[in-house]
Amino acid sequence: MIAVDDLIALVHNYNPKTNENMLREAYAFGLAMHDGQFRHSGEPYFSHPVAVAAILTEQRLDDATIVTALLHDTVEDTKASYSEVEKRFGREIADLVDGVTKLTNLQLSSSETKQAENFRKLFMAMSKDLRVILVKLADRLHNMRTIKAMRPDKQSQKARETMEIYAPLAGRMGMQSMRDELEDLAFKVLNPEARASIMRRFVMLQNETGDVIHRITGDMRHELEGVSIDAQVFGRAKKPYSIWRKMSEKDVGFSRLSDIYGFRVITNSEDDCYRALGVIHQRWRAVPGRFKDYISQPKSNGYRSIHTTVSGRDGKRVEVQIRTRQMHDVAETGVAAHWSYRDGVRAMNPFAVDPAKWLAGLTEQFDAEEDHHAFLEAVKLEMYTDKVFCFTPKGEVVKLPKGATPIDFAYAIHTRIGNACVGAKIDGMRVPLWTRVKNGQSVEIITAEGQTPQATWLDIATTGKARTAIRRALREVDRERFSKLGRELARSAFEHVGKKATDKALETAARNLRLEDTDMLLAQLGSAELTTRDVLHAVYPELSEAESDDIELRGAVVGLSHDQHFTIARCCQPLPGERIVGISHRGKGVIVHAIDCEALANYEDQPDRWMDLHWHAGKHPAIHTTTLNITIGNDAGVLGRICTLIGEQKANIADLVFVDRKPDFFRLLIDIELRDAEHLHSVMSALEAESDVAAVQRHRDPTRANMQAG
Repeated sequence: MIAVDDLIALVHNYNPKTNENMLREAYAFGLAMHDGQFRHSGEPYFSHPVAVAAILTEQRLDDATIVTALLHDTVEDTKASYSEVEKRFGREIADLVDGVTKLTNLQLSSSETKQAENFRKLFMAMSKDLRVILVKLADRLHNMRTIKAMRPDKQSQKARETMEIYAPLAGRMGMQSMRDELEDLAFKVLNPEARASIMRRFVMLQNETGDVIHRITGDMRHELEGVSIDAQVFGRAKKPYSIWRKMSEKDVGFSRLSDIYGFRVITNSEDDCYRALGVIHQRWRAVPGRFKDYISQPKSNGYRSIHTTVSGRDGKRVEVQIRTRQMHDVAETGVAAHWSYRDGVRAMNPFAVDPAKWLAGLTEQFDAEEDHHAFLEAVKLEMYTDKVFCFTPKGEVVKLPKGATPIDFAYAIHTRIGNACVGAKIDGMRVPLWTRVKNGQSVEIITAEGQTPQATWLDIATTGKARTAIRRALREVDRERFSKLGRELARSAFEHVGKKATDKALETAARNLRLEDTDMLLAQLGSAELTTRDVLHAVYPELSEAESDDIELRGAVVGLSHDQHFTIARCCQPLPGERIVGISHRGKGVIVHAIDCEALANYEDQPDRWMDLHWHAGKHPAIHTTTLNITIGNDAGVLGRICTLIGEQKANIADLVFVDRKPDFFRLLIDIELRDAEHLHSVMSALEAESDVAAVQRHRDPTRANMQAG
């Protein structure tokens, strides 16, 4: 256990003016209160609060936070009371200890409804004083470092909670080093075999290539010294969990993974950051598409840095982050930099974010979201997303999550703008509303009076704020229409399994799904917030879809009136399981398109022709045509093997056309008949695994929409 003098010495390193007497008194009080208590490992229990306090000294935090760490379990686990802590150490520290105690009592990984409720309490506690969560994160970090002493089931529970809640929260607060360690410690518990495998490969790689980090660090220092840039250069191998996540996301093995090493260049000024970038790009080849300038466009948690990825002659990639010392302090401690001390005074870091403003930006939409599922979705979206920066026509910067669309942009400006959105321009060009916004683009939103949000926007929007506003508008503006559609969906789904969607059955479903009443159930079903599978399962959990008969084509699409007929769009060839919309055509009925079909851009200014449609929930026959664009080697028997592979996946070939013939390869379009999107995935996976298939992708032709509609 760390002695009191050693702990005070750690604080003295950054705060010579620390209140030693208060630290000694808190240490003595905590030691006395926890006397006779022991951890699972057999150590005195007070060793844990002292270790938490030591972790917080690494962030150079104020005396009140360090004292809170020493006392954070006293009110919960000992005879000490709030009033006694207040009497000895003051109201500020008593409130901080009380806040940490309340957080400790939250079971954040419990059922969805309870979890959402507890998340609200978490943000409420944070809003009073963000230092509460800093102590809690340090508490969790030390518990994860010593988790081996716990029972295996308890280890798994704590590790999952850490991976799902505390690690992303640390990342959202800008505390990247803490996030990395929390994730890796949780990974060690949840998937020890994968982590051990990655560690072994690191050792093998080091034996084969030598000390790459030392060599590249030396090269970078040499290049920077050559142009008189005073900078520190640090290199490190990325954490095993970070490596495993990249392998999973990119679906590649360790040997094919590049940029497993990261380097940081810490300079004295912003000018030197850009000069250092130039030196590095002159010496090593920059990888296209891997450059980000978070100095000119900082993240919302204050993070500033230049990111670039470069490759050497051997083709190995490394990631380089370039920043100043002050930027580095914020990058390491994030929002906590607001309380950091240096030489006995609060460090006035110009890049530290005001915690109150940061928290207000994070929780802006949460208060308005009543639905527990939607609230949790919004929280997790906010905690996990990275940012892109784009501009209004007036040049104002708008921050959005990576993958955001013009709809997210519109709602980021104002809910009124989002609700009235009918189209968008990016860099002056008209684009579909599902276009992904990229860094540095200028976005203009086109609005129209009388326009209301479409249900399909829920599949396009990515931000919690936009999705919350769309749901609210849909409920208010068109509740009756969605209820009618929901009732039709429910009737069709229940009939398909031989049941009736009676009022009693729907009331049971609403109760089991924790919804207010049947009207809300039907409205959410009609607006795609619930699926028919959810409703059926809520009433008849024992029913298996696999046992039901195939759905006939004429009943495959739900949401049409009895006198309407439909055809599947030839341009995008939507499959059951994919989101769809209908476009009405006079004399031709309704043409059903996939939600991401490019041809829909032609109808953006005609919202009255759009129809909310759904595929019937259940098993569809293999009659839905999809075209694949396949490139194969020009060898004897290859085409026969390809046709056999498709047949083995229970898919029929309806047509085959050669579109390109070369001496060494053929490119052809094959029409195959499938059940649904999952069936397509299995066919494409089988083809991709064939060594003579160079490329396979889904073929869509927007020009065929004009032929069909004309």
